[in-house]
Amino acid sequence: MIYLNGEWMPIDQARIPVLDRGFIFGDGVYEVIPSYSGHPFRLREHLVRLQSSLDGVRIVNPYGLDRWEELVREIVAKNPWEDQGVYLQVTRGVAPRDHAFPKDAKPTVFMMSNPLVTPPQSQREKGVAVVTVADNRWLRCDIKSVSLLANCLLRQAAVDEGAVESVLLRDGMLTEGSASNIFVVRDGVIVTPPKTNFILPGITYDVVIELARANGLPLEIRQVSEAEVRSADELWMTSSTKEVLPISTLDGKPVGHGDNAGKPGPLAARMNQLYQDYKRTVMRAPVKA
Repeated sequence: MIYLNGEWMPIDQARIPVLDRGFIFGDGVYEVIPSYSGHPFRLREHLVRLQSSLDGVRIVNPYGLDRWEELVREIVAKNPWEDQGVYLQVTRGVAPRDHAFPKDAKPTVFMMSNPLVTPPQSQREKGVAVVTVADNRWLRCDIKSVSLLANCLLRQAAVDEGAVESVLLRDGMLTEGSASNIFVVRDGVIVTPPKTNFILPGITYDVVIELARANGLPLEIRQVSEAEVRSADELWMTSSTKEVLPISTLDGKPVGHGDNAGKPGPLAARMNQLYQDYKRTVMRAPVKA
C-alpha cells in the first residue's frame, strides 16, 4: 500500500500527471526512514531534515510534523514487512512547463514502503570495496533533492569497478559518499567532515557522533584531506540503510596498515556494536498507535 495525495491505494493503481514538476524538473525533495519492528528510526529528526530540504527549495510543507508522523506510522502498519524502508517525496506539484515557480500549484505527496535491506553480517565482518571519484555535484548537497542524476552517475562509477560505494573528493578534501557519509580513523581518533552545503546532514552520521561522545571515543569534526583518507587506519560509511559499514579497500588498495590492512578495524567493530545496541533500545520501545 502506498499514499498519494491523501489517498491509500495499491502501488499499481497510483498515477501522477506527466506535468508534475518532480517528473519534468526533478523539482522536489525526499526522505528515507528506516523502521525496525514497527518502530520508525529517528522519525522526528528525519522530518526536521525534510522541512529543511523543503525550505531550501521553497516548497511549502503540506503537513505539520504530527501529521507526517501519523502517516509514516500508518504506512508501516499497512505493509507486512518486519523491517521497512519508508520513502516519502514532496514535489512542487503539477503546472505548465516553465522554469519559474508556479503561483498556485499544490504539492504532490507520495509515500511508499519496501522491505529494509541492511548489509549482511559478512560485509560487516569483512568490509567492502569503494573507489574515489571527483565530487562534481551542485553546491547544495545539503538539500535532499530528488534531482539525483549526479549521485546516480557517481554511484555507477563504483558499480562499474565492482565496488559498493564512491567516496567523493572536492578540491583535495573529503565530502561524503554518493549515498552515504564517510568516517576516517587515524591514530585512534574518529574524524569526519563538518556539515556544510557540500554534504547531506546524515541522520546516522548524527547517531554515530552521539554514540562516540557518549562512550568516550576520541572524535574530531573537521575538514579531512584526500591524503588522510588514503592513509587512514580505518574507513567507514554510514547511512540509514548501510548503518555503519566498514570499508576494507580503497581504489583496489587495502585500508589500514600492517596485519590489519584490508580488515575492519577495532573502532569500526566497537561503533557497530554500539549502533546495534542503540537500535535494540529503539525496537524495545512500545509501538505508538
